[in-house]
Amino acid sequence: MNEYINLLDSFVQESRNILGNNLTGIYLHGSAAMGCFNGKKSDIDLVVVIKNALSDGIKKRYMDMTVAHNAKAPAKGLELSIVREEVCCPFVYPTPYELHFSCAHLKWYQTNPEEYIKKMKGTDKDLGAHFTIIYHRGKVLYGKGIRDVFSEVSREYYLDSIWHDIENAEEEIIRDPVYMILNLCRVLAYKRDGYILSKTEGGEWGRVNVPEKYAALIKGAMDDYQRSIHVKADNLLAKEYARYMLKQIKS
Repeated sequence: MNEYINLLDSFVQESRNILGNNLTGIYLHGSAAMGCFNGKKSDIDLVVVIKNALSDGIKKRYMDMTVAHNAKAPAKGLELSIVREEVCCPFVYPTPYELHFSCAHLKWYQTNPEEYIKKMKGTDKDLGAHFTIIYHRGKVLYGKGIRDVFSEVSREYYLDSIWHDIENAEEEIIRDPVYMILNLCRVLAYKRDGYILSKTEGGEWGRVNVPEKYAALIKGAMDDYQRSIHVKADNLLAKEYARYMLKQIKS
């Protein structure tokens, strides 16, 4: 992560230049905050908190700045949401956001920025998980302290948020096995033990707490995620694993 410190410093400074006194803070979550960042596998996850709504002109300036910084980011790029301070404490769920960006939406913005700015606003259940990570393990890049901005997300809302991410695991595990194998581990770790874990920590928990027959799947996913050593997962076993883990999570 050290190679991206200058990128984050520049992002923070440009955010301050564009948002001025409307900026409450910028918060890092995800793998970069939890010590398991891999430049080949990870994105840089950010939440930007503001006081008041943004004009379309400010959104355009901010998106242009973000896209420019995204070009210097790791392969998976930047992912960020801009939210208003009033939805952070008390926490509002599903959580409204003012603007969102990830590499998945880059082409849309480049093709039709005006439409993007008009439509990229709504609510996002994923923010329940992001806020939880920030509250317990996030880092302040600029602005107010985390506990001064965010209230704790309830167990009910956090479980709903992370369930939203894995509910179709039996199908998605074939398309993205590493992400889904490790994510199922960390969701079950929270459901059983209340642990808020990174994907790496979730895999380590799973190797101890998930049946031995799935150990090779989990080890392969961890090798791929941590060291970029590709291990092809057995599709039938992976789907069986997904069914087992979903059943345990729902029970």
